[in-house]
Amino acid sequence: MPAGVLAEVLCGLPRLTDENLLVGCDSFADAGVYRVREDLALVQTLDFFTPVVDDPYLFGQIAAANALSDVYAMGARPLTAMNIACFPHRTLAAEVLRDILRGGLEKIMEAGAVLVGGHSVDDAEPKYGLSVTGVVHPAKLVTNSSARPGDSLVLTKPIGSGLILTAARAEMDSPGELDAVVKSMAALNKDASEAMQESGVNAATDITGFGLLGHARELALASKVALEISFGAIPLFRGTLQAAAMGLIPGGAYGNRDYVAAGLHPDETVGEQEIDVLCDPQTSGGLLIAVAPEREKALLAALSRRGVTGAVIGKVVAGEPGRIRVLP
Repeated sequence: MPAGVLAEVLCGLPRLTDENLLVGCDSFADAGVYRVREDLALVQTLDFFTPVVDDPYLFGQIAAANALSDVYAMGARPLTAMNIACFPHRTLAAEVLRDILRGGLEKIMEAGAVLVGGHSVDDAEPKYGLSVTGVVHPAKLVTNSSARPGDSLVLTKPIGSGLILTAARAEMDSPGELDAVVKSMAALNKDASEAMQESGVNAATDITGFGLLGHARELALASKVALEISFGAIPLFRGTLQAAAMGLIPGGAYGNRDYVAAGLHPDETVGEQEIDVLCDPQTSGGLLIAVAPEREKALLAALSRRGVTGAVIGKVVAGEPGRIRVLP
């Protein structure tokens, strides 16, 4: 659902309080966090969606990696997972669902977590994902609400996956573009999360359906800060700008633009295509990390040692909460 619609729905619900609820549903967070003892907290999340690729095995991998990402964004370790599967068993062969679940299971195992069950529903359109429980020491929890003015913003995966997927569906992509996006979407954010914990950071979130600007805005609102983002510093998948120029914009991008509009202040040299890219809904994107400037090199080095390329794309500044200035 579009972020703006979801916010409108949730704002009418009562807020529950509990002294052990460290992160709830009223803080733009990636996952809920509940303390079970002084040195242990549970991190809980779930995510599922319709196929983004035709291959069921790859779809399972991508959906699982996407669901696990919320736990990694909190600096936590996935512990258990449960399958969520919607499937039209009368019109698709059972082998298709088996391949989806096989792909998901491989990512669960790669994460070092354990599959403990799941739930399936007969549905006209396939959907798959996971409910994930992770663990973290409360003192090592990373949230999206602790970014500080002066922090550097580091992104760990390119963006543009929604545009490339849309181009591929229209058979207007170039050779190799979709393969690069699929490889990135199926990659866990495990290494990035471990690098984040090793170097020490102030805040983080993962970039998924609300696009880079949508999730950046949530981080800025939760942290009560403003952001400056330089478009030219952002890593893009090959073909992203071309897809935007051809108007191959995913439907979710328009809802994302509406969501960020109130706080968005692009430089006059930043065009509509660049904003389309920044609002492009991502699937299993990277982490956006706010790190103190004196720890920036340590974070980039920790990422590099694990084979993750981190790009410094902007900074946190004092200002109106949620305001994002986009520079060329």
